[in-house]
Amino acid sequence: MVGCGRIAQSHLEALSSTEGKLVAVIEPREAAGQAAAEQNQCRLFADYRNPEVLEMVDAAIVCTPPSSHFEVVRHFLENGIHVLCEKPLTVTSKDAQDVVKLSDAKGVHLMMASKFRYVDDVIKAKAIVESGILGSMILYENTFCSKVAMRERWNSKKEVAGGGVLIDNGSHSVDIARYLLGPIKEVQAQNGIPAQGLEVEDTVRLQFRTEGGVMGMVDLSWSINKESDVYISLFGSEGTLLIGWSGSRYRQDGNSKWVSFGAGYDKLAAFRRQLENFVGCVQGRKLPLITPEDALASVQVIETAYHSANRNKWLPVTT
Repeated sequence: MVGCGRIAQSHLEALSSTEGKLVAVIEPREAAGQAAAEQNQCRLFADYRNPEVLEMVDAAIVCTPPSSHFEVVRHFLENGIHVLCEKPLTVTSKDAQDVVKLSDAKGVHLMMASKFRYVDDVIKAKAIVESGILGSMILYENTFCSKVAMRERWNSKKEVAGGGVLIDNGSHSVDIARYLLGPIKEVQAQNGIPAQGLEVEDTVRLQFRTEGGVMGMVDLSWSINKESDVYISLFGSEGTLLIGWSGSRYRQDGNSKWVSFGAGYDKLAAFRRQLENFVGCVQGRKLPLITPEDALASVQVIETAYHSANRNKWLPVTT
C-alpha cells in the first residue's frame, strides 16, 4: 500500500476480507506509517523506491495524491508489479497513455480504482439498461454535490491534485457514465461561482454527448448540497431508472408502479468487490471490470473538460 491517507483507510479495511495479504505500507509520514503498519502487522517503508519492497510484493495499491501517480505507477510497472491506482489514473492523457502502454509491454495488470463500478445497484442498472426494457437511452443526469470544507485538504492544491472537484469527483462521474452508456464523444464544462476561495474549481457543470447520442449532465460541487437520495437518473424512450444512495428503482412507461432493486450505496462492500476483482486478476482467476483503456478514457474526458471550461465551448474528446 503506497500512501496511508484518507482513501487508503478504506482500502485497508476492505483488504482484510480478501485473499490478498498486506506485507508492506509505504508512507513518508512516520506517525501515519507506523500506525498503519502496526494495525496491519506489516513492514513500513518511507520510500516506495526501496529495492526491498520489490522483493516482497506481487502488487501495489497506489493511494498517493494524483500528481505523484505517474511516477509511482511507472516505477512498479517497470519492475513487473501489478498496480491498482486510485483515481484519477494520472493527471494528463500523455502520462496515462504511457503507463497503459507500459503495463501491456510488461504483461502486468493496471487498474484504476473506480468504486462505483462495484456498487451492486450500478451493476444491476447496467443490466436493466442493456436489456432494452426502458427503450433507448436519451438523457442522463448525475449529481455529486456535498458541502465540504476543502481549504486545508490537498485536493484543493492544484500542483498536488491536478485540479479541483472536476478531476476529483468528476473522475467517478465520467467512468460511471462510460460504464452505463459507452464512450463519450464530446463535452462542455463550466465552472460555478467560487465559494471557498480555493485555487481550483469547487463547483462544475459538465455536459456530454456519447457516441450513441445520449445527452448527459453532471453537477459536481464541494460548496453546495443538492438534497436528493438519487445520484443518477437515466431517461429512456420507454421508461426511467433512478440510482439512489439508499436504494434504486425503475418504471416502464404506461405502468404506475416503480420496481425496486438494489440496497443502495455500500462503500465498504464496493471496495471489497474492487479488491477481490484486482486480486483475482493478479491470480489469473478473473477479468478486470475496469480495463487500462477505460482508465485512459476517463483521463482523456476530464482533460478535455478542463480545456472546454477554459475555452467556454463544446470540444470533442481527444483520444
